Amino acid sequence: MHDINLIPIFGIFMIIAIVIGPVWIRSYFAARDRDAMQATLRVAIEKGQPLPPELIAAMSSSATPEVIRGPTTDLRRGVVSVSVGIGICFLALGLWFGLSSIASSEVGNIVGGAVAGGGSIPLLIGLAYLLLWSMRRNEPSN
Repeated sequence: MHDINLIPIFGIFMIIAIVIGPVWIRSYFAARDRDAMQATLRVAIEKGQPLPPELIAAMSSSATPEVIRGPTTDLRRGVVSVSVGIGICFLALGLWFGLSSIASSEVGNIVGGAVAGGGSIPLLIGLAYLLLWSMRRNEPSN
Protein backbone atom coordinates (compact mmCIF):
# COMPACT_ATOMS: atom_id res chain seq x y z
CA MET A 1 0.00 0.00 0.00
CA HIS A 2 2.96 2.35 0.39
CA ASP A 3 3.56 2.28 -3.37
CA ILE A 4 0.39 4.29 -3.96
CA ASN A 5 1.93 7.29 -2.17
CA LEU A 6 4.74 7.39 -4.75
CA ILE A 7 2.36 7.74 -7.71
CA PRO A 8 1.94 11.55 -7.46
CA ILE A 9 5.70 11.99 -7.12
CA PHE A 10 6.33 9.97 -10.28
CA GLY A 11 3.58 11.94 -12.00
CA ILE A 12 5.38 15.19 -11.20
CA PHE A 13 8.69 13.77 -12.47
CA MET A 14 6.98 12.64 -15.67
CA ILE A 15 5.51 16.09 -16.29
CA ILE A 16 8.94 17.67 -15.75
CA ALA A 17 10.47 15.15 -18.18
CA ILE A 18 7.77 15.87 -20.76
CA VAL A 19 8.47 19.60 -20.61
CA ILE A 20 12.26 19.59 -20.27
CA GLY A 21 13.05 16.47 -22.34
CA PRO A 22 12.22 17.78 -25.82
CA VAL A 23 14.05 21.05 -25.18
CA TRP A 24 17.16 19.22 -24.00
CA ILE A 25 17.08 16.75 -26.89
CA ARG A 26 16.71 19.51 -29.48
CA SER A 27 19.54 21.57 -28.01
CA TYR A 28 21.78 18.48 -27.80
CA PHE A 29 21.33 17.63 -31.48
CA ALA A 30 21.70 21.29 -32.52
CA ALA A 31 24.99 21.51 -30.65
CA ARG A 32 26.16 18.27 -32.25
CA ASP A 33 25.30 19.60 -35.72
CA ARG A 34 27.12 22.87 -34.97
CA ASP A 35 30.21 20.94 -33.87
CA ALA A 36 30.15 18.86 -37.04
CA MET A 37 29.79 22.01 -39.18
CA GLN A 38 32.68 23.68 -37.38
CA ALA A 39 34.88 20.62 -37.87
CA THR A 40 34.05 20.59 -41.59
CA LEU A 41 34.81 24.30 -41.90
CA ARG A 42 38.05 23.87 -40.00
CA VAL A 43 39.20 21.16 -42.42
CA ALA A 44 38.18 23.29 -45.42
CA ILE A 45 40.08 26.29 -44.10
CA GLU A 46 43.17 24.18 -43.35
CA LYS A 47 43.14 22.89 -46.93
CA GLY A 48 42.82 26.44 -48.30
CA GLN A 49 39.30 26.11 -49.70
CA PRO A 50 37.40 29.42 -50.05
CA LEU A 51 34.25 29.79 -47.98
CA PRO A 52 31.10 30.86 -49.86
CA PRO A 53 29.77 34.26 -48.73
CA GLU A 54 26.27 32.78 -48.27
CA LEU A 55 27.63 30.34 -45.69
CA ILE A 56 29.37 33.12 -43.77
CA ALA A 57 26.20 35.23 -43.84
CA ALA A 58 24.09 32.29 -42.66
CA MET A 59 26.48 31.53 -39.81
CA SER A 60 26.69 35.15 -38.67
CA SER A 61 22.94 35.86 -38.68
CA SER A 62 20.93 34.94 -35.63
CA ALA A 63 17.77 34.21 -37.63
CA THR A 64 17.22 30.95 -39.43
CA PRO A 65 17.92 31.45 -43.13
CA GLU A 66 15.01 30.87 -45.49
CA VAL A 67 17.13 28.28 -47.32
CA ILE A 68 17.04 26.07 -44.24
CA ARG A 69 13.54 27.06 -43.18
CA GLY A 70 11.38 26.23 -46.14
CA PRO A 71 7.66 26.86 -46.60
CA THR A 72 6.70 23.45 -45.20
CA THR A 73 8.70 23.75 -41.97
CA ASP A 74 5.77 25.18 -40.02
CA LEU A 75 3.52 22.42 -41.38
CA ARG A 76 5.95 19.68 -40.32
CA ARG A 77 6.52 21.18 -36.88
CA GLY A 78 2.78 21.66 -36.41
CA VAL A 79 1.88 18.10 -37.38
CA VAL A 80 4.61 16.63 -35.16
CA SER A 81 3.68 18.82 -32.18
CA VAL A 82 -0.03 18.07 -32.52
CA SER A 83 0.77 14.34 -32.75
CA VAL A 84 2.97 14.48 -29.65
CA GLY A 85 0.28 16.37 -27.75
CA ILE A 86 -2.41 13.88 -28.74
CA GLY A 87 -0.10 11.00 -27.80
CA ILE A 88 0.51 12.49 -24.36
CA CYS A 89 -3.24 12.98 -23.91
CA PHE A 90 -3.78 9.30 -24.75
CA LEU A 91 -1.10 8.47 -22.18
CA ALA A 92 -3.05 10.55 -19.66
CA LEU A 93 -6.20 8.65 -20.52
CA GLY A 94 -4.40 5.34 -19.96
CA LEU A 95 -2.95 6.54 -16.68
CA TRP A 96 -6.34 7.76 -15.53
CA PHE A 97 -7.97 4.45 -16.41
CA GLY A 98 -5.18 2.33 -14.92
CA LEU A 99 -4.76 4.29 -11.72
CA SER A 100 -8.49 4.57 -11.16
CA SER A 101 -8.78 0.79 -11.30
CA ILE A 102 -5.98 0.04 -8.81
CA ALA A 103 -6.08 3.11 -6.58
CA SER A 104 -8.68 5.61 -5.59
CA SER A 105 -10.49 7.59 -8.21
CA GLU A 106 -8.87 10.79 -6.93
CA VAL A 107 -5.33 9.61 -7.74
CA GLY A 108 -6.32 8.68 -11.28
CA ASN A 109 -8.04 12.02 -11.77
CA ILE A 110 -5.08 14.02 -10.47
CA VAL A 111 -2.37 12.19 -12.39
CA GLY A 112 -4.42 11.86 -15.57
CA GLY A 113 -5.40 15.51 -15.47
CA ALA A 114 -1.85 16.65 -14.83
CA VAL A 115 -0.43 14.59 -17.70
CA ALA A 116 -3.24 15.74 -20.01
CA GLY A 117 -2.39 19.33 -19.07
CA GLY A 118 1.24 18.63 -19.99
CA GLY A 119 0.06 17.16 -23.30
CA SER A 120 -1.93 20.27 -24.09
CA ILE A 121 1.28 22.32 -24.29
CA PRO A 122 2.73 20.65 -27.43
CA LEU A 123 -0.79 20.30 -28.81
CA LEU A 124 -1.41 24.05 -28.65
CA ILE A 125 2.09 24.85 -29.94
CA GLY A 126 1.39 22.56 -32.89
CA LEU A 127 -1.91 24.28 -33.56
CA ALA A 128 -0.09 27.64 -33.56
CA TYR A 129 2.42 26.29 -36.12
CA LEU A 130 -0.43 25.05 -38.29
CA LEU A 131 -2.06 28.47 -38.06
CA LEU A 132 1.23 30.13 -39.10
CA TRP A 133 1.57 27.69 -41.98
CA SER A 134 -1.97 28.37 -43.19
CA MET A 135 -1.34 32.13 -43.12
CA ARG A 136 1.99 31.82 -44.98
CA ARG A 137 1.14 29.17 -47.57
CA ASN A 138 -0.21 31.66 -50.13
CA GLU A 139 2.77 34.02 -49.87
CA PRO A 140 4.98 34.15 -52.96
CA SER A 141 8.33 32.45 -52.41
CA ASN A 142 11.53 34.43 -52.87
